[in-house]
Amino acid sequence: MVRMFTTAGVVDMKLYDETPKHRDKFVKLVKEQAYDSLLFHRVIKDFMIQGGDPDSKNAAAGKLLGEGDLGYTVEPEFMPEVYFHRRGALAAAREGDDVNPSKSSSASQFYIVWGTQYTVEQLAGYKEQYKRMTGKDLLFTPEQVDAYTTVGGTPFLDGEYTVFGEVVSGLDVVEKIQDAACDRSDRPLDDIRILNVEIVE
Repeated sequence: MVRMFTTAGVVDMKLYDETPKHRDKFVKLVKEQAYDSLLFHRVIKDFMIQGGDPDSKNAAAGKLLGEGDLGYTVEPEFMPEVYFHRRGALAAAREGDDVNPSKSSSASQFYIVWGTQYTVEQLAGYKEQYKRMTGKDLLFTPEQVDAYTTVGGTPFLDGEYTVFGEVVSGLDVVEKIQDAACDRSDRPLDDIRILNVEIVE
């Protein structure tokens, strides 16, 4: 468990033992206080909030962020049938497929899902679209269908980005952050900062 103190409130998150590389890396950075004073630099309403860019610590207002990292990546640990992009999921950001075909995760950048609710028909339409684009079948478990039609999320990210935890308390804070007014680069006009993160035993 980790507790993230932000200028918008407190968010408690559980990290999954089944994604040990991402869990251990996140815990290491928390212990090193690597997230202290960093911004939520990319916020998209009804989608997600993203933080962890080390360049955001002392970034001037309006500076374009999102390219900062720690010089290494983390092997993906995809488990989309079990840990998927439901609202409140904690996942690792990464570079795009064109420069990162292995879909390896950023060392430090992460995002928390907000997303939207889908109807069963919308999910079926998405599966058809996916098959047309990739030639592959996309199968949603009953748990995924239930989550995406009741709680909401971002199903199109499943199997593309590693989900390694979830919000257990403070989803109202995530909602508040994703609702922030942003510039054309999706950076909040008023800085939203991670004050510090602690391991909760």
